[in-house]
Amino acid sequence: MRTLKRLMVLAVLSFAIVLVAPWALRLWVNWQYRPVVFSPGQDIPAADVAIVFGAGLRWDGRPTSVLHDRVVTAVDLYKNGTVKKLLMSGDNRFDYHNEPGSMRDLALELGVPDEDIVLDYAGRRTYDTCYRAGAIFGVKKAILVTQRFHLDRALYLCNALDVAAIGVAADRRPYRGQPFMNLREVAALTVAWLDIHVLRPQPVLGERNPIEIARIARP
Repeated sequence: MRTLKRLMVLAVLSFAIVLVAPWALRLWVNWQYRPVVFSPGQDIPAADVAIVFGAGLRWDGRPTSVLHDRVVTAVDLYKNGTVKKLLMSGDNRFDYHNEPGSMRDLALELGVPDEDIVLDYAGRRTYDTCYRAGAIFGVKKAILVTQRFHLDRALYLCNALDVAAIGVAADRRPYRGQPFMNLREVAALTVAWLDIHVLRPQPVLGERNPIEIARIARP
């Protein structure tokens, strides 16, 4: 009987840890990266590259409202000189779903020259985007552009994968399903921790294609 009681207590404690640990991780990551999260209009430290994360497409192939606001925010950073290049990263596994291409089209419409837009067609997950930013595109320092609910995970992953990053929140309106997205991030951040510390998966790679930044020679 004592053994059974001990097993029950152990089971309850294990369940409590599994339940509480993801929320504790979320709070810790939020505290860790809060000082490097900025809003548009603040004095944002400059970087060569802004990484823009995919967020789905509408039925007509145009960016969703979430993705639209990420691109618009990144374009603003480009136009005010905070960044020099935009790395558009998203999923392109299917002919009818080309996130980077749609992001590029919107950036072109907003006046960004094509030569300053770099496309990453294999950014299927946030982990993949951060991994490939360094491994394929040679990014060492970047500004991450995404909504606030996603920034903690993006910052955690990129910095853990040797891309020194700060974040700019692209929240330009209320979003449908926001409570669900906030809750989903708790589980997603736990998966991110496992990817970094346990699983270390390797995303789709390929030939290196470092982003070149034109430097103006000083007189």
